[in-house]
Amino acid sequence: MADIIYTYHNSVYLNITNKCPCRCVFCIRDKADAIGEAENLFHETEPTTEEIKDAIDRFDFGGKDTAVFCGYGEPTNALDNLIKSAEYLKEKFPEIKLRLNTNGLSDLINERETVKEICAHFDSVSISLNDVSSEEYDKITRNIYPGKAYEAMLKFARYCVNEGVETRLSVVDVIGEEKIKKAKEIADSIGADFLCRKYDR
Repeated sequence: MADIIYTYHNSVYLNITNKCPCRCVFCIRDKADAIGEAENLFHETEPTTEEIKDAIDRFDFGGKDTAVFCGYGEPTNALDNLIKSAEYLKEKFPEIKLRLNTNGLSDLINERETVKEICAHFDSVSISLNDVSSEEYDKITRNIYPGKAYEAMLKFARYCVNEGVETRLSVVDVIGEEKIKKAKEIADSIGADFLCRKYDR
């Protein structure tokens, strides 16, 4: 059975699905079966809500102040499990801050607006901006919603900001300095924080 909860750089992560509408050119999934202290992050079958809750019950959260929903898949692809397990985790450990790492395509994935539902359970949301135009975004993410994904992601980010949740847009440094500067301007324009992540080669 794959790891549902794992640690990486002393942070706790929840790996609740392997489904994702993107195949990003720099995705870690193409390089290794796991990262951090996980042994395997590829689920043979998608974990159920009860299996996720059981993993939470068995994990020692002592000394941890943040838990991040981010594994080898897009967490909002398992929206019901995401909401239920976040709610359960917060009930058990109200002192722990919850962060969602997402591609921001939840509304397309679930065919409805999902921001209010998500933001009601998370303290912060980190969204992968990836690139600075729809065309380039489609190339780098190889998503299943070409021509629609980029604007949907930005709309999701703006709505998260409007909900008052700490919101961050991120890119990977492979896009180059000029685009990184433009990406920060985009983040600034919607009131989000910005992070440029170093590509792990």
